Amino acid sequence: MPPRAVRPLAPPSVDPFLAFLALLAPRLAAALALAAGPAAAAVVDVQALGSDGKPLPEAVVFLESAAARAAVRPLQGVEVEQAQRRFTHRVTVVTVGSEVTFPNRDKVRHHVYSFSPTKTFELKLYSGTPSNPVLFDRSGIAVLGCNIHDSMIAWIAVVETPYHGLADAGGAVHLEGVPPGSYRLRTWHPGLPPGAAAADEPLVVGAGGASVRVQLPLTAALP
Repeated sequence: MPPRAVRPLAPPSVDPFLAFLALLAPRLAAALALAAGPAAAAVVDVQALGSDGKPLPEAVVFLESAAARAAVRPLQGVEVEQAQRRFTHRVTVVTVGSEVTFPNRDKVRHHVYSFSPTKTFELKLYSGTPSNPVLFDRSGIAVLGCNIHDSMIAWIAVVETPYHGLADAGGAVHLEGVPPGSYRLRTWHPGLPPGAAAADEPLVVGAGGASVRVQLPLTAALP
């Protein structure tokens, strides 16, 4: 009697849905990691105070480093508005390379200018919004005025870092997305003497962030 043929075992069936999930899993993990961004980004909280220990609203706080300079990009859509014969915001912070427009919301004309080394320009008597914005391509402080209304004054701080902020009414600045590392913590306020450099101190930001108090040699009242 001839031997019986042995049939090979059929391979186990694979659920098509499970196979699809196995194929999709690596791509999904990569997409989630990309959306989450760098996990190392930290938060830096700065409290700006005057010599009397009171908060300094409108203090400009920024973190400088070589890496920060490499990461800086121009800001978009920055305006310094004039209304009711004053600059709506007395202090504005922009990054190097940012263009700023100067809309006049008043019924009277203004003549906005700056003779500061950081940026020298004039927008002669105008209403509405000038067609060409002003490019701020050098770091420092630009003092603004109006040639028609002497009481109008404002400041533009031009910084070379994406990590910057303007102190609120309580003198607090909250900087998010700061990579851990060594920085120079710079603090400036319009109450400092004209031409005075921003205060400068070292700051090491760890993975858990940093919290620091800065005291400037002035009181809270703006000039």
